Amino acid sequence: MEPFTHAFASLALAHAGERRLPRFGTTMLIVSGLAPDLDYASYFAGPGAFLRFHRTALHSATGAALTACVIAGAFCALDKKLPARKIAQKKTFAPLTFGAAAATCAIGAAGHIVLDLASGVGVQLLWPFHARWSAWDLATNFDLWILLLLIAGLLLPLLFRLVNEEVGDRKKGRGGGRAAIVTLLLMAAYLGARANLHSRAIDLLLSREYHGRIPLEAGAFPASSTPFGWRGVVVTDNTDEVVEVPLGPGDEFDPNGSPTRYKPEDSPALDAGQKTASAERFLKYARFPFASVERIEDGYRVEVHDLRFASNDIEPANIFVRVDLNSSLQVQSEEFRYASSPNP
Repeated sequence: MEPFTHAFASLALAHAGERRLPRFGTTMLIVSGLAPDLDYASYFAGPGAFLRFHRTALHSATGAALTACVIAGAFCALDKKLPARKIAQKKTFAPLTFGAAAATCAIGAAGHIVLDLASGVGVQLLWPFHARWSAWDLATNFDLWILLLLIAGLLLPLLFRLVNEEVGDRKKGRGGGRAAIVTLLLMAAYLGARANLHSRAIDLLLSREYHGRIPLEAGAFPASSTPFGWRGVVVTDNTDEVVEVPLGPGDEFDPNGSPTRYKPEDSPALDAGQKTASAERFLKYARFPFASVERIEDGYRVEVHDLRFASNDIEPANIFVRVDLNSSLQVQSEEFRYASSPNP
């Protein structure tokens, strides 16, 4: 998910566990909860680098553990340079140990990975040992409902505290911690409800025929800010179908309303294009690859897109591969491209 959601989720974790956090605990949770997205910098190195590094190294279990240890070590060094002083409640923090710091940072990093598993393209959880993408397809990269829930859960206790102070009630309590716990539970319940809707969407997609064709495989992806809107992709024996799957009360599903994409016929050009190193790497990334072969002036152009992304989706993760062949089917060029880039 985008950085604001990760930051607010880390802050909610900090409020929920504020009684047990060590010194710098809140800061460590926020830093470790945002650190995995440092791999987004690979975007500026081009789509090939972005495909290789984004949501791989720093989003894997190994990378997250190493990141947590590095951040923990940095805060332990800071703790030694800045001795703890008594605070207003006459409470002092014990010296920060590496174990406590590493555990805190691991919680922040784990929270980040869980949210990214639920949204967007997923993560390579077992990198570098296994280059497999894991994704739950429950929410979009920017889920307005999750963000609003986190903001409300963090700000409402502050608002109530200010109101109480205005009316002269200065009772001290831990309402912020309880509110954060409730917020995290509600967020988990929301994702659970979306998991149920996702399962319903898949069952619905596999239960119908599409222009008389039987589905062999299907995927459902969040299509909008409403939990009831899903974008379905269905694979038949010779076509790929993309169809809207409305799950709201009273909504009707029309399987024949999908635009039909016919799979390209087997050809030497298609075979040569898909055997290139770039195409093979892309096929490990794409969930629903769809290839096309075009005759160009001096040969052929083979492109492979991923149908889980809408044609107008401009997010960086929407990458495709292009291979140009000459008339003898020799590779002239192969490259990854962002779908949002100019397409000469």
